[in-house]
Amino acid sequence: MNPQLHSFTYKNISISGLPGCGSTTLLDGLREELQYDGWKGFSGGEFMREYATEKGLFDAKSKEHHDANVYGDDFDRQVDLGMREKLSNEEHWILESWLSGFMAQGVPGTLKILMTCGDDAVRIDRIVNRDGVSVEEAKANMEKRYNTNVEKWRRLYSDQWQEWVVAAGKAKQEDPIDFWLPDLYDIVIDTYTQSKEDTLESVIHAITKS
Repeated sequence: MNPQLHSFTYKNISISGLPGCGSTTLLDGLREELQYDGWKGFSGGEFMREYATEKGLFDAKSKEHHDANVYGDDFDRQVDLGMREKLSNEEHWILESWLSGFMAQGVPGTLKILMTCGDDAVRIDRIVNRDGVSVEEAKANMEKRYNTNVEKWRRLYSDQWQEWVVAAGKAKQEDPIDFWLPDLYDIVIDTYTQSKEDTLESVIHAITKS
């Protein structure tokens, strides 16, 4: 797209997805495409990794990514709910993190994107290439991070789940908390079947007024 100002159907964008599903790739693409319209990008993973390294909570030389237990509950909530505040009170933000879409529930004007990958082997291969680890190391780290993070976040955000999701009719009282439930999102993109170019084009089309 040529550098110019556009009109948009959404004020902000959230991008969520598990590791290896392409959420960071989409963030980078949108940053480049929308920079002339004043959009700003934020990666929760990058921010948390830098913070953990600076505070000595995580070894910067480690190839693998850390889990959420290296932070205290208060800091986690500060960052996560801070994203919700940005989406509620500011414009032209692209927020990418595991929970950004959940934090955007009920916030008007936010396009909530869920990134998935229909083939776990492809997902794992992406992590192997990104982190320079073995397949076995990638699998073990992905499983540990997922289980640790979900357990913590279910504890931290059970009240918000009831308020934002169950009370809104998007899940039943007896349903388990699932932050990546497709019904919580406006667009679900499978990066196993859709290229990064097509993914970027579909999101630009969704947010740009014709």
